[in-house]
Amino acid sequence: MDKAPEAFRTISEVAEELDVPQHVLRFWETRFNQIKPMKRGGGRRYYRPSDVDLLKGIRTLLYGQGYTIRGVQRILREAGMPHVAAIGRGEIEPDKQSDKDAPAKPKAPAKIVRAEEPTAPQPTKQLSADHMEQLRQALNELGVAKQILGSAQKQ
Repeated sequence: MDKAPEAFRTISEVAEELDVPQHVLRFWETRFNQIKPMKRGGGRRYYRPSDVDLLKGIRTLLYGQGYTIRGVQRILREAGMPHVAAIGRGEIEPDKQSDKDAPAKPKAPAKIVRAEEPTAPQPTKQLSADHMEQLRQALNELGVAKQILGSAQKQ
């Protein structure tokens, strides 16, 4: 017999519903302080329907959208639990974020510049004498490193 939608769920029921192992749910509790199942004697967890919605949202962001744990923590902090729970219920689509915690986007291939193609001159800034000297030293060090690499490759 199926439980009513408002009934509490055990960790095994939630794990089965989300298609994740139970230990993943326990791990998420350590990373997301918003997940607070009710615990009874012996430490047995009971998840409220709102807990399950939040877990579904976290799962969608982590597995479906490719966010990192840190990225989901940021979303929870900035948008709040109701937002992530609504993602879990399928009421809203996850936002596409453009930072390091968001899913990696494929990079466009670098443009190949051929020697015969004229390149636009780059604007230059005036550098101080100290900066010019630092750049000269860095170029000299790079030249030495290039020579060392060249001789090591010949061996």
